[in-house]
Amino acid sequence: MSHHVPAALRRQVWERAEGLCEYCLLHERDDWVGFQIEHIRSRKHGGRTTLANLALACLDCNMAKGSDLGSVTRTTGVLLPFYHPRRNKWTDHFRLQGHRIQPLTETGEVTCRILGFNARSRLQKRKAIALAGNYPGTEALALLRE
Repeated sequence: MSHHVPAALRRQVWERAEGLCEYCLLHERDDWVGFQIEHIRSRKHGGRTTLANLALACLDCNMAKGSDLGSVTRTTGVLLPFYHPRRNKWTDHFRLQGHRIQPLTETGEVTCRILGFNARSRLQKRKAIALAGNYPGTEALALLRE
């Protein structure tokens, strides 16, 4: 497929994610900018523009991830892939604790650290959204209960 993501495919990705960033669980309606369709495995690493390789991502997560596939863990120094929204279950790798996203695994740790889940600005954003009664949103709560 081409690098362009056709409108119908974009819609499928958004609907599957129910408007949630598939990494940090922020809902698009609660962010200041629209979310992006991102390649889980970037095109430069052979990723294809297919439903199975696309995820909905907020600008913060997508910009931090870029074309990276993973990172070296702090504890063991082993290169591990990031959390993969199609292959991994979010609650196996992360826990929502107030406004913080706590990693539960080394995969969760590298994803959380590199994508900057708990950067000060992002914690402040989630706190403000929570004060408005929208974080975590109903879609995120349903995913957390699975």
